[in-house]
Amino acid sequence: MKHLAALNIYFVKYKWLFILGLLFTSISIVFSIFQPVMVRQIFDLLAQNLDNYRMISDTGIQGVFRSDFTRVLAFYGVTILLSALLSGFFMFLQRQTLIVMSRHIEYDLKNDIYQQYQRLDLNFFKMHRTGDMMSRITEDVSRVRMYVGPAIMYAARTILMLVMIVYLMVKVNFTLTLYTLSPLPVLALTIYYVNRIIHRKSERIQAQLSNLTSIAQESYSGIRVIKSYVQEDATAQHFAQASEDYKQSSVSLAKTDALYQPAMSLMIGLSVILTIFIGGIQVIHGNITVGNLAEFVIYVNMLIFPFFSIGWVASMIQRAAASQQRINEFLQLEPTIKNKENAQAIPLKGSIRFDKVSFTYPHTGIQAIKDFELTIEPGQKVAIIGRTGSGKSTLAQLLLRMYDPQQGRVLLDGHDIRDLRLDSLRGQISYVPQDVFLFSDSITNNIRFGAPAADLEAVKQAARQASVEKDILNFNEGFDTMIGERGVTLSGGQKQRISIARALIMDPNILVFDDCLSAVDARTEKEIIGNLYAYLKDKTAIIITHRIFALFEFDKIIVLDEGRIVETGTHEQLMTLNGYYAELYARQQSGEEEAVTE
Repeated sequence: MKHLAALNIYFVKYKWLFILGLLFTSISIVFSIFQPVMVRQIFDLLAQNLDNYRMISDTGIQGVFRSDFTRVLAFYGVTILLSALLSGFFMFLQRQTLIVMSRHIEYDLKNDIYQQYQRLDLNFFKMHRTGDMMSRITEDVSRVRMYVGPAIMYAARTILMLVMIVYLMVKVNFTLTLYTLSPLPVLALTIYYVNRIIHRKSERIQAQLSNLTSIAQESYSGIRVIKSYVQEDATAQHFAQASEDYKQSSVSLAKTDALYQPAMSLMIGLSVILTIFIGGIQVIHGNITVGNLAEFVIYVNMLIFPFFSIGWVASMIQRAAASQQRINEFLQLEPTIKNKENAQAIPLKGSIRFDKVSFTYPHTGIQAIKDFELTIEPGQKVAIIGRTGSGKSTLAQLLLRMYDPQQGRVLLDGHDIRDLRLDSLRGQISYVPQDVFLFSDSITNNIRFGAPAADLEAVKQAARQASVEKDILNFNEGFDTMIGERGVTLSGGQKQRISIARALIMDPNILVFDDCLSAVDARTEKEIIGNLYAYLKDKTAIIITHRIFALFEFDKIIVLDEGRIVETGTHEQLMTLNGYYAELYARQQSGEEEAVTE
């Protein structure tokens, strides 16, 4: 329950809806319990006047008596009907306040979780599965909403009704009230015991649901690989096993929930029996009237639904507590990469310096960069090549401050990037990642993702510079073509070039291309590089690539190996060293000649 205290800020925010909801609940209950009072008066009126009616021998007087008595009964009937209608009306208002409040809280909570996802750094997303993250913002929030809405509404109604009814019962006859409510302590013990079991099982179910969601999400995302390797049956079995575990846990929880109804039925049945038996004795002794007994029986029946709802409410509270615990743990996470208090937003000209930088990935312990030093002047074009795992992409991540180096500094225009605001830093660097991601939207919206205000002409210009305009115009709907999730309808090369266009349209002073042309042929790459040179004339550019023949005109070529610079210079200078670069160049040239021969 302590985890649910985190929701108090939302209750304070929507306190008027909450207060009005409780007020409408109270008024609705008042009109509800007014009906048994009317029934008591009717029974007492009948009991008092029935003997008098039988003693009247004059037929005319009997007729007048019947007429008057009928009018009195009609008055009571209309009063009961009116009170029932008013009770229903205020019950409607109760739902319009408390349930609406729960929807507002659900909205705020989802936004808070989403904002937290935006705050957290890249390392968090590498350490957590997508399905688990999705479960927090969907299933967990949904269960919390059931607590702040229906659960609180029924709990408030149960408590208020119980207090009011017990008060009225005590006013009528204290002894009969004690007998009527005597099964409640046993009921309370049952609820306490079952709640502990439900909470434990709810935590297990939420963890299994997150795992099930993750498996499904991975299967959807990797369906091409699954089909390529004919692993449909294996993945289906894996999902079926996880689904079976979730089903067993859910069935176990359902069985526990099922204990409530028999317990409630037994306790309420005992209350009714005791009320009629003890009440009958009290009527015989003249301590209460027949109307009082009827009133008591109605009160007990009015408590049936609240008592039954206790089990449901308790189950919802325990499930919400388990979900809110997961949400709290997530919201309390602090990103390791965040703005300093005095971080600045400074326009960047394009000077880059890596000053004795060393970096080890925290989630694997692999050292990617060791005592790395590099200076790039504004407007320079630098190529970085190296074997897989040599640290090329890590440099791009450090420049964008997706990670902070454990040693050394990364400087932009002489400023440590840790002193710059993250939004300002990343907003002035266009980055084209190795793993291209496109949204399920139109090509136009994907290209202007980083510059939403860009017009169609700017979009076309960026596509032209990325050598993808002709491909786009060949589609039936041109730039309005919807490309599907992750750009599934496009080829690998088309996706990479659209990603490049998305970077170019931002028109920054610094651009980083991380092996983003691996899916295009050499001729297309050469065309793109040619287009880029005019665009990159006064801009600082870092191009991470493995195609050497396109690197001739770079100001500087860096060869990385195990996180260190092993060769640096122009193409001609590196060829004279006869090292890794020359070897890679010769191997690539040989491959091209073989391809031409074939």
